[in-house]
Amino acid sequence: MKQVDTIIQGDAVITMNKQFDVIVDGAVAVKDADIIAVGTRDEILAHYEADNIVDCAGQYILPGLVNTHTHVPMTLLRGLADDLRLDVWLMGYIMPTEREFVTPEFCRLGTKIACAEMIRSGITSFADMYYYEADVAAATAEVGMRGVLGETILKFPAPDAESYDQSLAYTRRFIEEWRGHSLITPAIAPHAPYTVTDEMLEQCARLAAEFDVPLLIHISETALEVEDNIRIYGNRVIPRMQNARLFDARVLAAHCVHIDRSEMRMIRHHGATVAHCPSSNLKVAAGIAPIAEMLEEKLIVGIGTDGTSSNNALDMFEEVRLAAILAKTKANDPTAVPAKQALLMATRQGAEAMYLGDVTGSLEVGKRADIIVMDAHPVHNMPQFERDPDGIYARIVYAAKSTDVVHVMCNGQWLMLNRELLTLNETELLAQAADYARQIDSFLIEREGDILSKLLAIGGIEQGESYEVQAKAVLRDEAAIDRLLNHPDVEIVKHIHYQQYDTYFLFDEARLRYREDESIDAGLEVPQVRSRLTLTTPAKEHVFHSAVVLSHSRFIADADRSLRFYREYFQPKAERNLEKDRLRWHIRYKGVLMYVNYDRVIDPELPEPFIEIKSRTWSEADSEKKADLIQELLDYLAIPADDIVPADYLEMEGLAK
Repeated sequence: MKQVDTIIQGDAVITMNKQFDVIVDGAVAVKDADIIAVGTRDEILAHYEADNIVDCAGQYILPGLVNTHTHVPMTLLRGLADDLRLDVWLMGYIMPTEREFVTPEFCRLGTKIACAEMIRSGITSFADMYYYEADVAAATAEVGMRGVLGETILKFPAPDAESYDQSLAYTRRFIEEWRGHSLITPAIAPHAPYTVTDEMLEQCARLAAEFDVPLLIHISETALEVEDNIRIYGNRVIPRMQNARLFDARVLAAHCVHIDRSEMRMIRHHGATVAHCPSSNLKVAAGIAPIAEMLEEKLIVGIGTDGTSSNNALDMFEEVRLAAILAKTKANDPTAVPAKQALLMATRQGAEAMYLGDVTGSLEVGKRADIIVMDAHPVHNMPQFERDPDGIYARIVYAAKSTDVVHVMCNGQWLMLNRELLTLNETELLAQAADYARQIDSFLIEREGDILSKLLAIGGIEQGESYEVQAKAVLRDEAAIDRLLNHPDVEIVKHIHYQQYDTYFLFDEARLRYREDESIDAGLEVPQVRSRLTLTTPAKEHVFHSAVVLSHSRFIADADRSLRFYREYFQPKAERNLEKDRLRWHIRYKGVLMYVNYDRVIDPELPEPFIEIKSRTWSEADSEKKADLIQELLDYLAIPADDIVPADYLEMEGLAK
């Protein structure tokens, strides 16, 4: 008789090996971290003895489930900003909150809470992408779970690095420190094609190849991502990744919702793998990934939960069920992705997707003892029929729940027995999480009440503020423009023709203008379009000569996101639109730079054109000087006082609604 540490015996052992052996009245023998034997109860007890024999009568014994994509510290952001589009959710709420709160301590706490949830869901291995991944690794190893952990790389500052170079240096140290660990596989994780450059992708792939570690990345998650990629790079996402030599590394690509057959073949050709995240894709309305087609193309596909702020759970039983059901709907074929295949993606194939196929994912001699035990006969899984030999897979995939998991072992160590966690104190962890929630709530509540703070929070914009003095008037004599431009003290510096489309977001004490300027050339073509954001208040800072006003733009910057993004992010109380045809001259009058605008308001239509004369300023004395010069030009044009318009276009009679 050979001595082992533990013998687990139950109603059935679902091995998920290549033969899909299901051993009725089966048992598994474990010594140290390894599976020593798998067979019937009688066979195992005839050849092995152990001080610890776990009787799992009425229960199934399975390999630990494999979660191929998540962001574990984001358990602390669960439910932070639901029911938003992906870009608004990520850029408007998640990333600003991360910049404010994510620290090594945040990541350790969030990781441990995630591990508690995953263990209760029967997960023993997971692939992660986040910041401070060395701290994620330390917490994961302390808990006793297995992780392929990727340090996130971005082209803009991240919570753990001010620059891409710092991120890459951190990642190198992280890989060197954790490579060869029994539970942790360090990895590099360029976030997504839209948050890194091609040069960065190539450098990340080189680093991954140098150490032979996986590379994790989000790819083709939304249709917009693909459309933007074609517009900017002239190619779909996977060919662009190929051109950037991303596939020189061992790539695990999350989502792949919007890839075509040719891209699937590229993925297979390069030996890359896919993480399918059904709940997250549904919640952010990204779509349903073509999993049946991927499997037809012989891709290795695993299943992931994604993070809890986009899912909002780490429940692999729910994901496996959805993976099977959605594939049938997508293919319009109820035979697509049967239960056995779905469970395979959550076990052995999931491990292969994470490049751990020789370590975990099935109950086989020589693999690590990553094992779960689940109740075989709960009320929601009864009665049971034995006619179909694959019925056991259908029972697990379509009817079982995460609450059926009773015991969990990883690497030969018990993490949960009789639904009691052994390596974590949930009560302490959740109390700390509640404290973070209060701090984050306070931060967001304060930010939501201040439009400028919301603007600054989305980052990535070169912003400033400006003061300008200006006068506006109805121009009844259009020849007056020529007289002004031919004034002996006027020098024309530049002339531009614009079509301007303004969308005003209105709030109680402020207004935010999103402007698209279409420059019009001599052939009436549009060679360039520029978008700008400007934040102002209705009140004017000062009035000079009863005609010239000083106004303050608290924020002015190029708009680097769509009008739809800003509308959904700011949720204004009201919205107004204005379209103008504008001729603009940059002039110097007595050596001072000024701007002269000749405007026709097209929508809503106004019968008369307008002239604006304005200049930027920076001090009270400068404002007074420039106001005097503007008044001189108004006097020169002989514009009557009744035609002076002190209001903005938005407030003028005929436009105000």
